[in-house]
Amino acid sequence: MRRVSLCFLLLFLSIPSPHINSAPASFMIFGEAAWYSSQSCRREGTSGVRTASGELFKEKALTCAMRSRDFGKFYRVTNLKNGKTVIVKHNDFGPARKWTDPKTGITHNLSRRVIDLSKAAFQKIADTRQGVIRVKVERVSRS
Repeated sequence: MRRVSLCFLLLFLSIPSPHINSAPASFMIFGEAAWYSSQSCRREGTSGVRTASGELFKEKALTCAMRSRDFGKFYRVTNLKNGKTVIVKHNDFGPARKWTDPKTGITHNLSRRVIDLSKAAFQKIADTRQGVIRVKVERVSRS
């Protein structure tokens, strides 16, 4: 009987209470980031193309694309190599998990890519000639 009571007590204590820890869990991921432009990912090849959130895509805006669909949230992206940070607004869906080069037919695995940054956002934390960088991504807004 004592063992059963002890098990129930331990089980009860391990269940989180809605009144304790009611603050939302923080969001932080590590991975790779690249930059994208209207020409690199849109057939139209011009700025002013609609993003997945419905906003107009602007290369000079500090925006990003992530695989989640929580558009409107803000994230702090930190370049792990130099420590530079930029805050971006999530307004598009991406990056792709795989990409096939139309010229060579080679398929590239992009599963380590966690975020695509607009060209302006990428330039704040790295040189665009780098292409892909290691980053930490943290949510800075809950709205």
